[in-house]
Amino acid sequence: MTGEGVFIARYSTSGLRELNFPGSTREGVEAASEPGVGSWHEVTTAAIKAILRGILPDQIPPLDLSGHTEFRRKVWAEMQRIPLGRTISYAELARRIGQANATRAVGGACGANPIPLIIPCHRVLAAGQGLGGFSGGLEWKRKLLAIEKIEYAESGAGARSGWEAQQGFLAGMAQGEN
Repeated sequence: MTGEGVFIARYSTSGLRELNFPGSTREGVEAASEPGVGSWHEVTTAAIKAILRGILPDQIPPLDLSGHTEFRRKVWAEMQRIPLGRTISYAELARRIGQANATRAVGGACGANPIPLIIPCHRVLAAGQGLGGFSGGLEWKRKLLAIEKIEYAESGAGARSGWEAQQGFLAGMAQGEN
């Protein structure tokens, strides 16, 4: 539970395997009775709270990405190297993993990220600093970019700070636009 709502975490015997945003259509929380899961959940909760305050977590739980392809795991490992407050493009991420022609596949891997926030796919933007997509919804992507004070471009608009965009989003919410 955070000030933003309840994130749903699912664990295997090897670590955190899925993290869903508040309001997700996914049901329930799987907390296996395996040794370590309780402490992993504490670490996960602390990590989420740190990220939502715009700071790097002191630690993250072990991640279980075993059910995914080697390509996706490679993309996600590279995403974890993107520093707080920085972004890269899908094309740059493809270059960094040594597959410059795989921009669309990289986008697909970002969209399939089972552990957003901890694997920071919100830091990957489209060409021209555009938002691109986000598995948690664009409202969450805007919010996370705003927390990190990252500039991006809304479609049809020039780059603006995430904070300015978040303020516009919140103003729209107050007026019932969203």
